[in-house]
Amino acid sequence: MRVGRWHLRWSALLGCVLVGLLLLTIVIGLFWMPFNPIAIDLDNTLAHPSARHWLGSDEFGRDELSRAMLGARISVFIAAEATMFVILMGTTVGVLTGFLRGWFDRIVMMVNDALLALPGILMALGLIAVLGPGRESIILALTLAYLPPVVRVVRSAVMSVREREFIDASTVAGDGALYTMFRHVLPNILPPILILGTSVFGWVVLSESALSFLGVGVPPPAPSWGNMLSSARPYMENAIYLSIVPGLCIAVTLLGVNLFGDAMRDWFDPRKDS
Repeated sequence: MRVGRWHLRWSALLGCVLVGLLLLTIVIGLFWMPFNPIAIDLDNTLAHPSARHWLGSDEFGRDELSRAMLGARISVFIAAEATMFVILMGTTVGVLTGFLRGWFDRIVMMVNDALLALPGILMALGLIAVLGPGRESIILALTLAYLPPVVRVVRSAVMSVREREFIDASTVAGDGALYTMFRHVLPNILPPILILGTSVFGWVVLSESALSFLGVGVPPPAPSWGNMLSSARPYMENAIYLSIVPGLCIAVTLLGVNLFGDAMRDWFDPRKDS
């Protein structure tokens, strides 16, 4: 049974737990934090983990736990917005090109394949250089950077569904192309789209952290895990915890999202026995 398989898979359970802890941290951070994450306290600079500062403090005396909690909110919200736009736009373009075919499909996929030749992070860097720094620029850059692979995957799924008998039956019954696409094609490709969404979310979290690490992402003093890692570089020897905290946050988030995505794939795939 699928339900039994879901609960028996330790990786699915671990993924759900890690994602749940991430969401819980964000919700708690909306109402409570140990300290003001951007308040400077020069009397407690580079304080090691203690009863007062559970994860220590940075070079300006700012509480590392509070900054990590706020960084989780910033990084996850940016990733969620970018992922939503990527999936919505990619699904729309992929369904249209995969179902309509013809000259429209050839032109769109020619442009899409050209964009696929560029690594997502490099495309995002180039777009931010043109758009300038800021939250909206990061979201737009990451959306455009990871849109091409989603269009390609959705188009392939649509082309597979398009050849099935119920699509021919809908056409024979006199249904229009738009009705057939959104009434018959889209529901049958939702599972791979949902699974793809988890992958895109992980890509965007990692890319946002990389952009912030390079200094073109979330501008200080607002913390993101990437700029926290960047700020920690000069203090690797005497304050290693400054690197460990954001590094673990990124690693655990990616692990949880990937395990959750694998669990969704197993759930939706009837050929999986375990």
